[in-house]
Amino acid sequence: MKLAIVGTRGIPANYGGFETFAEELSVRLAARGHEVTVYCRSNNIHHSEPSYKGVHLAILPTIPTKYLDTVFHTFISVLHALPRRFDCILMCNAANALFAVVPRLAATPVVLNVDGIERKRKKWGIAGRAHYRVSEYLATRIPNVIVTDATVIREYYMKEYGAPSVMIAYGAECERVSTTALLDQLGVKPRDYFLYVSRLEPENNAHLVVQAFEKVSVTMPLLIVGDAPYAKEYIGRVKFTRDPRVRFPGAIYGAGYRELQSHAFVYIHATEVGGTHPALIEGMGAGNCVIVYDTPENREVVGDCGLFFRDSESLTRQIQATVSDPALVAHYRDKALARAKALYSWDAVTDAYEKLFRDLVFSG
Repeated sequence: MKLAIVGTRGIPANYGGFETFAEELSVRLAARGHEVTVYCRSNNIHHSEPSYKGVHLAILPTIPTKYLDTVFHTFISVLHALPRRFDCILMCNAANALFAVVPRLAATPVVLNVDGIERKRKKWGIAGRAHYRVSEYLATRIPNVIVTDATVIREYYMKEYGAPSVMIAYGAECERVSTTALLDQLGVKPRDYFLYVSRLEPENNAHLVVQAFEKVSVTMPLLIVGDAPYAKEYIGRVKFTRDPRVRFPGAIYGAGYRELQSHAFVYIHATEVGGTHPALIEGMGAGNCVIVYDTPENREVVGDCGLFFRDSESLTRQIQATVSDPALVAHYRDKALARAKALYSWDAVTDAYEKLFRDLVFSG
Protein backbone atom coordinates (compact mmCIF):
# COMPACT_ATOMS: atom_id res chain seq x y z
CA MET A 1 0.00 0.00 0.00
CA LYS A 2 0.99 3.62 -0.54
CA LEU A 3 0.50 5.32 2.82
CA ALA A 4 1.01 8.79 4.32
CA ILE A 5 1.20 10.04 7.91
CA VAL A 6 0.32 13.70 8.50
CA GLY A 7 -0.27 15.89 11.54
CA THR A 8 2.98 15.30 13.47
CA ARG A 9 6.19 17.29 13.55
CA GLY A 10 7.88 14.49 11.65
CA ILE A 11 10.65 11.96 11.98
CA PRO A 12 13.25 11.18 13.24
CA ALA A 13 11.31 11.82 16.44
CA ASN A 14 12.59 14.75 18.48
CA TYR A 15 9.53 16.15 20.20
CA GLY A 16 6.79 14.01 21.71
CA GLY A 17 4.53 10.98 21.65
CA PHE A 18 2.97 11.46 18.22
CA GLU A 19 6.42 11.79 16.67
CA THR A 20 7.65 8.62 18.37
CA PHE A 21 4.49 6.87 17.20
CA ALA A 22 4.96 8.09 13.61
CA GLU A 23 8.56 6.87 13.56
CA GLU A 24 7.94 3.46 15.10
CA LEU A 25 4.90 2.76 12.91
CA SER A 26 6.23 4.12 9.61
CA VAL A 27 9.58 2.33 9.84
CA ARG A 28 7.87 -0.98 10.53
CA LEU A 29 5.34 -0.51 7.74
CA ALA A 30 8.15 0.32 5.31
CA ALA A 31 10.04 -2.80 6.41
CA ARG A 32 6.93 -4.83 5.52
CA GLY A 33 7.06 -3.56 1.93
CA HIS A 34 4.67 -0.61 2.03
CA GLU A 35 5.53 2.76 0.49
CA VAL A 36 5.28 5.19 3.41
CA THR A 37 5.63 8.97 3.48
CA VAL A 38 5.74 10.99 6.69
CA TYR A 39 5.01 14.72 6.42
CA CYS A 40 7.48 16.79 8.47
CA ARG A 41 7.68 20.42 9.58
CA SER A 42 10.65 22.35 8.25
CA ASN A 43 11.28 24.07 11.59
CA ASN A 44 11.53 20.77 13.43
CA ILE A 45 13.31 18.25 11.19
CA HIS A 46 17.00 18.65 10.39
CA HIS A 47 17.55 15.24 8.81
CA SER A 48 19.59 15.85 5.65
CA GLU A 49 18.40 12.85 3.63
CA PRO A 50 15.09 12.53 1.71
CA SER A 51 14.30 9.30 3.53
CA TYR A 52 14.77 7.77 6.96
CA LYS A 53 15.02 4.02 7.49
CA GLY A 54 13.09 3.35 4.31
CA VAL A 55 10.42 6.02 4.95
CA HIS A 56 10.04 8.95 2.55
CA LEU A 57 10.11 12.39 4.19
CA ALA A 58 8.02 15.25 2.82
CA ILE A 59 9.35 18.35 4.55
CA LEU A 60 7.06 21.35 4.19
CA PRO A 61 7.05 24.85 5.74
CA THR A 62 4.85 25.86 8.65
CA ILE A 63 3.85 28.89 10.71
CA PRO A 64 5.71 28.29 14.00
CA THR A 65 3.21 29.68 16.48
CA LYS A 66 1.27 27.85 19.18
CA TYR A 67 -2.08 28.21 17.47
CA LEU A 68 -1.12 27.83 13.79
CA ASP A 69 1.79 25.39 13.70
CA THR A 70 -0.20 22.15 13.65
CA VAL A 71 -3.23 23.18 11.62
CA PHE A 72 -1.37 25.13 8.94
CA HIS A 73 1.15 22.37 8.33
CA THR A 74 -1.55 19.70 8.18
CA PHE A 75 -3.55 21.79 5.70
CA ILE A 76 -0.66 22.20 3.26
CA SER A 77 0.29 18.54 3.81
CA VAL A 78 -3.08 17.24 2.63
CA LEU A 79 -2.93 19.58 -0.37
CA HIS A 80 0.54 18.25 -1.18
CA ALA A 81 -0.68 14.68 -0.74
CA LEU A 82 -3.69 15.09 -3.03
CA PRO A 83 -1.99 14.54 -6.43
CA ARG A 84 0.21 11.77 -5.03
CA ARG A 85 -2.73 9.38 -4.83
CA PHE A 86 -2.07 7.69 -1.51
CA ASP A 87 -4.09 4.56 -0.81
CA CYS A 88 -4.76 5.71 2.75
CA ILE A 89 -3.79 8.63 4.99
CA LEU A 90 -3.22 8.41 8.74
CA MET A 91 -3.85 11.78 10.35
CA CYS A 92 -2.76 12.53 13.92
CA ASN A 93 -4.40 14.94 16.38
CA ALA A 94 -8.11 15.71 16.62
CA ALA A 95 -7.33 19.38 15.93
CA ASN A 96 -6.72 18.39 12.30
CA ALA A 97 -10.11 16.73 11.75
CA LEU A 98 -11.41 19.45 9.40
CA PHE A 99 -8.59 18.84 6.93
CA ALA A 100 -9.65 15.24 6.41
CA VAL A 101 -12.21 16.78 4.03
CA VAL A 102 -9.51 17.25 1.36
CA PRO A 103 -8.48 13.60 0.87
CA ARG A 104 -12.07 12.40 1.46
CA LEU A 105 -13.23 14.51 -1.51
CA ALA A 106 -10.66 12.65 -3.60
CA ALA A 107 -11.98 9.30 -2.29
CA THR A 108 -8.83 8.66 -0.25
CA PRO A 109 -9.62 6.90 3.06
CA VAL A 110 -8.55 8.77 6.20
CA VAL A 111 -7.81 7.31 9.62
CA LEU A 112 -7.64 9.90 12.41
CA ASN A 113 -5.84 9.18 15.68
CA VAL A 114 -7.54 11.62 18.04
CA ASP A 115 -5.09 11.23 20.97
CA GLY A 116 -6.52 12.41 24.30
CA ILE A 117 -9.02 15.12 25.22
CA GLU A 118 -6.73 17.93 24.16
CA ARG A 119 -9.05 20.80 25.05
CA LYS A 120 -8.32 20.06 28.73
CA ARG A 121 -4.68 21.10 28.37
CA LYS A 122 -3.96 24.22 30.42
CA LYS A 123 -1.93 25.84 27.63
CA TRP A 124 -5.06 26.48 25.55
CA GLY A 125 -7.13 29.62 25.96
CA ILE A 126 -10.82 29.96 25.18
CA ALA A 127 -10.26 29.95 21.41
CA GLY A 128 -8.00 26.88 21.55
CA ARG A 129 -10.44 24.91 23.71
CA ALA A 130 -13.34 25.87 21.44
CA HIS A 131 -11.38 24.72 18.39
CA TYR A 132 -10.69 21.36 19.99
CA ARG A 133 -14.33 20.94 21.01
CA VAL A 134 -15.48 21.55 17.44
CA SER A 135 -12.70 19.32 16.12
CA GLU A 136 -13.80 16.47 18.38
CA TYR A 137 -17.20 16.60 16.75
CA LEU A 138 -15.75 16.84 13.23
CA ALA A 139 -13.50 13.87 14.03
CA THR A 140 -16.62 11.74 14.36
CA ARG A 141 -18.05 12.92 11.02
CA ILE A 142 -15.31 13.48 8.42
CA PRO A 143 -12.66 10.72 8.64
CA ASN A 144 -13.51 7.16 7.67
CA VAL A 145 -12.34 5.82 11.04
CA ILE A 146 -11.17 7.33 14.30
CA VAL A 147 -8.57 5.59 16.44
CA THR A 148 -8.42 6.00 20.21
CA ASP A 149 -5.43 4.78 22.21
CA ALA A 150 -7.16 4.08 25.53
CA THR A 151 -10.47 2.61 26.63
CA VAL A 152 -11.20 5.79 28.59
CA ILE A 153 -10.93 7.89 25.42
CA ARG A 154 -12.97 5.39 23.39
CA GLU A 155 -15.74 5.55 26.00
CA TYR A 156 -15.59 9.37 26.00
CA TYR A 157 -16.22 9.57 22.24
CA MET A 158 -19.02 7.03 22.47
CA LYS A 159 -20.74 8.78 25.39
CA GLU A 160 -20.21 12.35 24.16
CA TYR A 161 -20.85 11.86 20.43
CA GLY A 162 -22.24 8.34 20.02
CA ALA A 163 -19.21 7.61 17.85
CA PRO A 164 -17.51 4.21 17.78
CA SER A 165 -13.74 4.04 17.36
CA VAL A 166 -11.01 1.50 16.86
CA MET A 167 -8.90 1.16 20.00
CA ILE A 168 -5.16 0.72 19.27
CA ALA A 169 -2.73 1.50 22.08
CA TYR A 170 0.79 2.84 21.75
CA GLY A 171 3.72 0.46 21.87
CA ALA A 172 7.01 0.17 23.69
CA GLU A 173 10.41 -1.43 23.32
CA CYS A 174 10.49 -3.92 26.19
CA GLU A 175 14.26 -4.16 26.53
CA ARG A 176 16.88 -2.41 28.62
CA VAL A 177 20.10 -1.17 27.07
CA SER A 178 23.42 -1.72 28.81
CA THR A 179 25.29 1.36 27.57
CA THR A 180 25.77 4.34 29.87
CA ALA A 181 27.37 6.99 27.62
CA LEU A 182 24.79 9.67 28.40
CA LEU A 183 24.76 8.81 32.10
CA ASP A 184 28.52 9.30 32.17
CA GLN A 185 28.10 12.62 30.39
CA LEU A 186 25.48 13.76 32.91
CA GLY A 187 27.49 12.48 35.87
CA VAL A 188 24.87 10.06 37.19
CA LYS A 189 25.15 6.37 38.03
CA PRO A 190 22.85 3.50 37.01
CA ARG A 191 19.91 2.97 39.38
CA ASP A 192 20.95 6.09 41.28
CA TYR A 193 18.58 8.77 39.96
CA PHE A 194 14.88 9.51 39.69
CA LEU A 195 13.62 10.22 36.18
CA TYR A 196 10.78 12.41 34.90
CA VAL A 197 10.16 12.73 31.14
CA SER A 198 7.57 14.91 29.43
CA ARG A 199 6.96 18.12 27.54
CA LEU A 200 7.30 20.84 30.15
CA GLU A 201 3.74 22.10 30.03
CA PRO A 202 1.46 22.78 33.03
CA GLU A 203 -0.80 19.72 32.70
CA ASN A 204 2.27 17.46 32.80
CA ASN A 205 2.99 18.68 36.33
CA ALA A 206 6.78 18.96 36.35
CA HIS A 207 6.36 21.69 38.98
CA LEU A 208 4.48 19.27 41.24
CA VAL A 209 7.23 16.66 40.88
CA VAL A 210 9.91 19.20 41.82
CA GLN A 211 7.89 20.40 44.83
CA ALA A 212 7.45 16.83 46.06
CA PHE A 213 11.08 15.88 45.54
CA GLU A 214 12.32 18.91 47.47
CA LYS A 215 10.75 17.39 50.61
CA VAL A 216 12.40 13.97 50.28
CA SER A 217 15.51 13.01 52.21
CA VAL A 218 17.63 11.30 49.54
CA THR A 219 20.99 11.95 47.91
CA MET A 220 19.94 10.69 44.48
CA PRO A 221 19.26 13.42 41.89
CA LEU A 222 16.03 13.99 39.98
CA LEU A 223 16.41 14.40 36.21
CA ILE A 224 13.66 16.51 34.65
CA VAL A 225 13.95 15.60 30.97
CA GLY A 226 11.98 17.58 28.41
CA ASP A 227 11.25 20.97 26.89
CA ALA A 228 8.40 22.78 25.13
CA PRO A 229 8.43 25.43 22.40
CA TYR A 230 5.61 27.65 23.73
CA ALA A 231 5.96 27.36 27.50
CA LYS A 232 8.98 29.49 28.42
CA GLU A 233 7.23 31.21 31.33
CA TYR A 234 6.13 27.91 32.85
CA ILE A 235 9.54 26.30 32.30
CA GLY A 236 11.13 29.27 34.05
CA ARG A 237 8.92 28.68 37.08
CA VAL A 238 9.73 24.96 37.14
CA LYS A 239 13.45 25.65 37.02
CA PHE A 240 13.22 28.17 39.86
CA THR A 241 14.31 25.69 42.49
CA ARG A 242 17.24 25.96 44.85
CA ASP A 243 17.52 22.20 45.27
CA PRO A 244 20.83 21.17 43.67
CA ARG A 245 19.58 17.59 43.31
CA VAL A 246 17.05 18.67 40.65
CA ARG A 247 18.67 18.79 37.23
CA PHE A 248 17.34 19.88 33.83
CA PRO A 249 19.27 18.24 30.97
CA GLY A 250 16.70 19.34 28.37
CA ALA A 251 14.96 17.17 25.78
CA ILE A 252 16.77 13.90 25.05
CA TYR A 253 15.91 11.39 22.33
CA GLY A 254 17.22 8.23 20.72
CA ALA A 255 19.97 6.19 22.36
CA GLY A 256 20.44 8.64 25.22
CA TYR A 257 16.76 8.51 26.11
CA ARG A 258 16.81 4.71 26.09
CA GLU A 259 19.79 4.77 28.46
CA LEU A 260 18.01 7.08 30.88
CA GLN A 261 14.90 4.88 30.95
CA SER A 262 16.96 1.69 31.26
CA HIS A 263 18.98 2.74 34.29
CA ALA A 264 16.62 4.88 36.40
CA PHE A 265 15.98 4.02 40.03
CA VAL A 266 12.34 5.08 39.64
CA TYR A 267 10.41 6.68 36.78
CA ILE A 268 7.88 9.38 37.79
CA HIS A 269 4.98 10.05 35.41
CA ALA A 270 2.83 13.07 36.18
CA THR A 271 0.67 13.80 33.13
CA GLU A 272 -3.03 14.38 33.72
CA VAL A 273 -4.32 14.86 30.14
CA GLY A 274 -4.12 12.50 27.17
CA GLY A 275 -4.58 8.85 26.39
CA THR A 276 -1.79 6.30 26.53
CA HIS A 277 1.47 8.17 27.11
CA PRO A 278 4.47 6.65 25.30
CA ALA A 279 6.96 7.66 28.00
CA LEU A 280 4.97 5.75 30.60
CA ILE A 281 4.88 2.46 28.73
CA GLU A 282 8.51 2.99 27.69
CA GLY A 283 9.40 3.34 31.36
CA MET A 284 7.52 0.15 32.14
CA GLY A 285 9.09 -1.61 29.16
CA ALA A 286 12.53 -0.64 30.42
CA GLY A 287 11.78 -2.43 33.69
CA ASN A 288 11.26 0.61 35.87
CA CYS A 289 9.33 0.97 39.07
CA VAL A 290 6.83 3.67 38.11
CA ILE A 291 5.16 6.30 40.28
CA VAL A 292 2.17 7.63 38.36
CA TYR A 293 -0.32 10.48 38.58
CA ASP A 294 -3.68 8.89 39.33
CA THR A 295 -5.94 9.38 36.30
CA PRO A 296 -8.24 6.83 34.62
CA GLU A 297 -6.00 6.78 31.55
CA ASN A 298 -2.84 6.16 33.57
CA ARG A 299 -4.62 3.54 35.69
CA GLU A 300 -5.62 1.75 32.50
CA VAL A 301 -1.98 1.53 31.41
CA VAL A 302 -0.40 0.63 34.74
CA GLY A 303 -3.07 -1.52 36.38
CA ASP A 304 -1.73 -2.75 39.72
CA CYS A 305 1.87 -2.65 38.52
CA GLY A 306 2.91 0.73 39.92
CA LEU A 307 2.49 3.30 42.67
CA PHE A 308 0.04 6.22 42.38
CA PHE A 309 -0.23 9.80 43.69
CA ARG A 310 -2.74 12.67 43.47
CA ASP A 311 -0.80 15.67 44.81
CA SER A 312 2.66 16.71 45.90
CA GLU A 313 2.20 15.34 49.43
CA SER A 314 1.25 11.85 48.27
CA LEU A 315 4.05 11.93 45.70
CA THR A 316 6.53 12.80 48.43
CA ARG A 317 5.32 9.78 50.42
CA GLN A 318 5.63 7.46 47.43
CA ILE A 319 9.13 8.67 46.59
CA GLN A 320 10.19 8.21 50.21
CA ALA A 321 8.66 4.73 50.24
CA THR A 322 10.81 3.66 47.29
CA VAL A 323 13.94 5.04 48.92
CA SER A 324 13.17 3.21 52.14
CA ASP A 325 12.21 -0.15 50.60
CA PRO A 326 14.41 -1.53 47.76
CA ALA A 327 12.35 -4.74 47.76
CA LEU A 328 9.24 -2.69 46.91
CA VAL A 329 11.08 -1.14 43.95
CA ALA A 330 12.22 -4.55 42.70
CA HIS A 331 8.68 -5.91 43.01
CA TYR A 332 7.15 -3.16 40.89
CA ARG A 333 9.96 -3.29 38.34
CA ASP A 334 9.16 -6.92 37.62
CA LYS A 335 5.40 -6.31 37.49
CA ALA A 336 5.68 -3.27 35.20
CA LEU A 337 7.94 -5.07 32.73
CA ALA A 338 5.68 -8.12 32.61
CA ARG A 339 2.63 -5.94 31.93
CA ALA A 340 4.38 -3.97 29.19
CA LYS A 341 5.46 -7.17 27.45
CA ALA A 342 1.98 -8.65 27.69
CA LEU A 343 -0.04 -5.62 26.54
CA TYR A 344 2.19 -3.25 24.54
CA SER A 345 4.32 -4.06 21.53
CA TRP A 346 5.16 -1.90 18.51
CA ASP A 347 4.86 -4.93 16.26
CA ALA A 348 1.34 -5.61 17.55
CA VAL A 349 0.44 -1.93 17.07
CA THR A 350 1.75 -2.12 13.50
CA ASP A 351 -0.28 -5.28 12.88
CA ALA A 352 -3.44 -3.48 13.98
CA TYR A 353 -2.85 -0.39 11.82
CA GLU A 354 -1.84 -2.48 8.82
CA LYS A 355 -5.07 -4.47 9.07
CA LEU A 356 -7.09 -1.28 9.45
CA PHE A 357 -5.49 0.25 6.34
CA ARG A 358 -6.01 -2.94 4.33
CA ASP A 359 -9.66 -3.13 5.33
CA LEU A 360 -10.23 0.47 4.21
CA VAL A 361 -8.22 0.25 1.00
CA PHE A 362 -9.57 -3.06 -0.25
CA SER A 363 -13.12 -2.97 1.10
CA GLY A 364 -14.33 -1.19 -2.02
